[in-house]
Amino acid sequence: MIDSTAIIHPKAEIAEGVTIGPYSVIGTDVKIGTGSIIAPHVVIKGPTTIGKHNRIYQFCSIGEDPQDKKYAAEVTRLEIGDRNTIREFATLHRGTQQDQSVTRIGSDNLFMAYTHVAHDCVIGDHVIMANGASLAGHVRLNSHAILGGFTLVHQFTQIGQFSFSAMGSAITQDIPPFVMVGGKPSKPHGINSVGMERNGISPEDIRLIRKAYKIIYKMNLRLEDAIEQIEEMAGESKQVSEMVSFLRNVSRGILR
Repeated sequence: MIDSTAIIHPKAEIAEGVTIGPYSVIGTDVKIGTGSIIAPHVVIKGPTTIGKHNRIYQFCSIGEDPQDKKYAAEVTRLEIGDRNTIREFATLHRGTQQDQSVTRIGSDNLFMAYTHVAHDCVIGDHVIMANGASLAGHVRLNSHAILGGFTLVHQFTQIGQFSFSAMGSAITQDIPPFVMVGGKPSKPHGINSVGMERNGISPEDIRLIRKAYKIIYKMNLRLEDAIEQIEEMAGESKQVSEMVSFLRNVSRGILR
């Protein structure tokens, strides 16, 4: 299961049932959970924890030092959940002490070829980053979000659940949950109704989300006033309540 040409540090912890391909390098303080498959020519640097049944394709760089000029070799971490697919040439970096010292990735995500997750990002579950999509530092990418190919996300930006970006989007402000965006700079283009339907969100909840979208984007209201109107619907829908919570905690203002 472990090729003889792989280089594995004595302090790495490799669970039973892990496959490691030729010429891969597994560093100190790396933990890999059972059933994970590491292809040839992968480099994993610690401290990094990788859960169960992940598949990491050839030429990936996992757990490398953050690309941050303030970083000075402090001990920081990368944590990856279960059942993620990380395709060729993806780069996932550890955190920095300027944040929580950890980059955290959930489970059941797909990182296509050449994607980049910078230091201190927090990613939920069931996320898709298409080829070449890149997150700057400190980005929060919530569950079920989809980033189209070559989408670029500014540091400290929050991307809401079930949001969707078109190919080549440049995102510089927070994207509320369920909203679709596209362009350079990006603009809102309705709600991700297809994604919600595929994940079992009811037609009534989708209707309320569409109504909330119109309040935010079509009524020329200040964000504070829009939130107050949307909050009146929060008791009718868990999804609307989650949208209100997101809007009350934006860090860079929302894209409008």
